[in-house]
Amino acid sequence: MNLSEEFWDNRYKTHDTGWDIGHVSTPLKTYIDQLQNKALKILIPGAGNAYEAEYLLRDGFQNVHVVDLSSTALSNLKARVPEFPEEQLYHTNFFDLNETFDLILEQTFFCAINPDLRMAYSEKMVELLETNGKLVGLLFNDTLNTDRPPFGGSKKEYLFYFEPYFYIDVFQECYNSIESRAGRELFIKLLKK
Repeated sequence: MNLSEEFWDNRYKTHDTGWDIGHVSTPLKTYIDQLQNKALKILIPGAGNAYEAEYLLRDGFQNVHVVDLSSTALSNLKARVPEFPEEQLYHTNFFDLNETFDLILEQTFFCAINPDLRMAYSEKMVELLETNGKLVGLLFNDTLNTDRPPFGGSKKEYLFYFEPYFYIDVFQECYNSIESRAGRELFIKLLKK
């Protein structure tokens, strides 16, 4: 399975983006709305059209960084939000990042990467987070697909990847998912060990 830059860019070019809900997801919006420190350095990996990044920027967070393999997805964000700082848009592989962040927001990225990379994902997240950094977001609590994204899984499986690297603050069924994902999402808040 080749989940290459070309694969993802073609999905955005052809609008084959069934996961894209067209706005910031309710659970992440709820989490963002309670954040008080607007100086947080935030990363959204595999951000796609990055509605969360747009919402954060418009809410006064100036240190928001987006990474995606798809240049089309990044161009879509820049077209919608021309004031988004160009130097905070990374057209690269998440695993090649070499910076640190206070907060990383997970929204559909984990389920988009090859499942063979899930432990590497956890290891990279720890590397990218500052001391006391947090990984917050949503994971599918559903089997989904085995041959193409989105790849699903279960809380038990996910904990295998996260527990070696994170203190588990919140890892529960999401109470405010959008209707099409209700009962199928876990909200996570993980603290770097």
